[in-house]
Amino acid sequence: MKIIKFKCSLTIMLLFFSFFAMSQEKVMTLEVVNKSTLQRHEIVALSLGRIIKGLDLHDKQSFVIRKINNMDVEYQICHDNQVIFEADVRPESKTIYYIKRGLPLKHESHVKGGIYKDRKDDIAWENDRGAYRIYGPALQHSGEKAYGIDIWVKNTPELVVANRYKMDKAGSIENKQLRDNGYITSADSINLLTSFHIDHGNGYDPYQVGPTLGCGAPALMKEGKLIMPWCYDKYNILDNGPLRFTVSLTYKPTIIDGKKVTEHRIISLDKGSFFNHITVWYNGLPDNYDVAAGVVVHSADSTTTYLGKNYVQYADPTDNIEINNSQVYVACIFPESIDTTTYLHYTEKPSEYTGHLVGIKKNIHDEQKFNYYSGASWSNGFVYSQKMWQLCIDEFIQKYKNPLELIIK
Repeated sequence: MKIIKFKCSLTIMLLFFSFFAMSQEKVMTLEVVNKSTLQRHEIVALSLGRIIKGLDLHDKQSFVIRKINNMDVEYQICHDNQVIFEADVRPESKTIYYIKRGLPLKHESHVKGGIYKDRKDDIAWENDRGAYRIYGPALQHSGEKAYGIDIWVKNTPELVVANRYKMDKAGSIENKQLRDNGYITSADSINLLTSFHIDHGNGYDPYQVGPTLGCGAPALMKEGKLIMPWCYDKYNILDNGPLRFTVSLTYKPTIIDGKKVTEHRIISLDKGSFFNHITVWYNGLPDNYDVAAGVVVHSADSTTTYLGKNYVQYADPTDNIEINNSQVYVACIFPESIDTTTYLHYTEKPSEYTGHLVGIKKNIHDEQKFNYYSGASWSNGFVYSQKMWQLCIDEFIQKYKNPLELIIK
């Protein structure tokens, strides 16, 4: 009996010291407050410095963010020292999270981007909703004109871009070998199996950019006319998952009114979002210039265009209507101040384009930042109709104007 009593006493002591240690552990309570009538599931951000100070963290010490059921919440520390994570909050309610010292679990990345030399020097990036790409110096030196942002649609949350490039390159090599040896039918079969312009079950590249803004590129304007940007010159990937991709771009200087003007652009895409956040500004800009951003309208189907007070949107028929039989929904959203939205028709248009739907900010100053959002979805993917796409746009604007509130205790 004495042994049993000793064991019981030891157990009680261990429980006491465990409880005492927990009570001494620094824990930050984070309330995420939703004052809107919408169910919210989105990325929120708080300062890394606030966490370090609140938990008294030292070098190389890590922390965890947990739900009230003690489950780990995936987070990312971004280049600007913001800690981001996904929050779920019911309408007109709040959700509580706890932040304390600890080793976070490893998670798979939901966003990824990089430079892909399989096709010149594309920079392509994706999240669980879609993929995008822009073109660099190698393509510009080739003489091909592709100014804007390209879209790769998808119907899966899996990351697919790297595999599409790899499969397309391998197919191109085999295709050429077969054609060089006169096996034309076999070469065509290889193209059907490997080209990223053909849907193999998870999406593809059905969008034609050419010498246009594509889906969301910015451009300076003078006297109502777009001054098209060229391909990027230098890049720096600032964030690369698991929840956010961010790239900084610099463009070669252009002589405008005798001045050397340099464009800078930052593009960021979060997990779960249909829309890229784009910031653009210019160094050396003369006076009396406007800046615009928008989407190209293809002449095959220009009746599904919509201009809102702070958005433009369009149902693109894809680059091969009879074969694809689907639509790519594109939009630019301007939740901050914008002077006007309009349809810029081509007066001497290429046969495949009619013009651009754009939002315009007038009389921008040198180094003034212009912020907006652009993105896309697919009728065979996550958005099934243009009406549903409009709902996505409306809800995005409503959430932007009613951000989740973070209260740290």
